[in-house]
Amino acid sequence: MKDFLQKLALCVENGKINKSSPYPPNMRDQDGADELAKRALEEGVKPDEILENALIPAMAKVGNKFSRKEIYVPQMLMAAKAMSSAMVHLKPFFQSGETKRKGKFIIGTVSGDLHDIGKNLVAMMIEGGGWEVIDLGVDVGAEKFLKALDENPNAIIGLSALLTTTMENMKNIVTVIKEKYSSSKILVGGAPVTTEYCKKIGADFYSPDPQGAVNYLKQLAS
Repeated sequence: MKDFLQKLALCVENGKINKSSPYPPNMRDQDGADELAKRALEEGVKPDEILENALIPAMAKVGNKFSRKEIYVPQMLMAAKAMSSAMVHLKPFFQSGETKRKGKFIIGTVSGDLHDIGKNLVAMMIEGGGWEVIDLGVDVGAEKFLKALDENPNAIIGLSALLTTTMENMKNIVTVIKEKYSSSKILVGGAPVTTEYCKKIGADFYSPDPQGAVNYLKQLAS
């Protein structure tokens, strides 16, 4: 069992999605995260063990490498895709309630902004951290965030903005959410966003990279 999980973690860390994937070249023709997660379940490994002992540690390593600039967006996306291919096999267990998630995380790029690479990376990393992610997409206004919160009480919110022109919309969305749900936790991120701006608009946390958001959520769940 341990061997299965170590191999699966290695596949996620290196972005090996499945056997037919040519990336990375040194793992060509080997089983990937897809096949190994499926086989682990068939061998009787519990879904939460796969998540806690393979996927979460692997994505944490990837996130830390990205924070240290040892890898870049393309490698991180490949790792996230490998993680997602394993999660496909685990999701039925989460949906049935047999295995519990750490909580719910609602994320979206704020209204007026159509950029989604940063948002997608954060969503994938947080899902890999054991959370259920509700991705609202891009150009998301306050009403859509409120509706998602109405449907998912106590969920944590993530707002992304890549343009200085849409940062004002981020501020407005934080204000509207806090007016209705004063205790809700709101994370903000994106190229022009800073810790100072986060404090100024009344959000709860800012991170310059996805792993910071994962670590913050880990603290909240503990």
